[in-house]
Amino acid sequence: MAPIQLYCAIDRGDASEARALVTAVGSAVDGVKLGLEFFVANGPAGVRLLKRSGRPLFLDLKLCDIPNTVAGAIRAAGRLQPRFVTLHAGGGRAMMRAAVDAVAADEMPMRLLAVTVLTSLDAADLHGLGVHRQPGDQVRALAELALEAGCDGLVCSPAEVALLRDTFGPQPLLAVPGIRPVDAPAGDQKRTLTPRQARDAGADVLVVGRPITDAEQPGDAAAAIRAELTDGRA
Repeated sequence: MAPIQLYCAIDRGDASEARALVTAVGSAVDGVKLGLEFFVANGPAGVRLLKRSGRPLFLDLKLCDIPNTVAGAIRAAGRLQPRFVTLHAGGGRAMMRAAVDAVAADEMPMRLLAVTVLTSLDAADLHGLGVHRQPGDQVRALAELALEAGCDGLVCSPAEVALLRDTFGPQPLLAVPGIRPVDAPAGDQKRTLTPRQARDAGADVLVVGRPITDAEQPGDAAAAIRAELTDGRA
């Protein structure tokens, strides 16, 4: 079993502050996740700036548009050489297939992760959107669509990790946001687990933001999560 990876979510618009956080967490994390706030504020130049740290990048763009547009965005993202890029499974099979084909055509090493159901949504929120499945059922349906389209893995809440492992086995990479240590507030996340619970359920990549970046000592907070993940593992 490959060791679980820990990525720190740097959801900041200020590039200098983001760079300071990358320095602060140091080697306690395996990589850095950059989301929409950072990307909209700083663009590709900001991504290149943080790439100088040498940390692998998880570019969390959650792309969702017509297939041709998403394929073009994937080709543009590939020039930034991220390890992971996200797109919404809700964009449909043709959109995801276009993204997969774009990666294959340019032989890009990045991996495509399909976002299933955002961790900020629960059953009531889905019903308000006209989706009458329970969150787990909706996650499983979107996951099946994404994997059939050729995506490398999935982004799901901690609550669905075990479900997806049971359904699809060990192959798809599962990246899991919404991780909260025992004493951390949930914030706007509605389907959470602790780092160890997510690890034991079968997650491959944990994405942790505020419990690390809002801490007085982000490096110490990241190291504590790392210690929890490695506890009991050879």
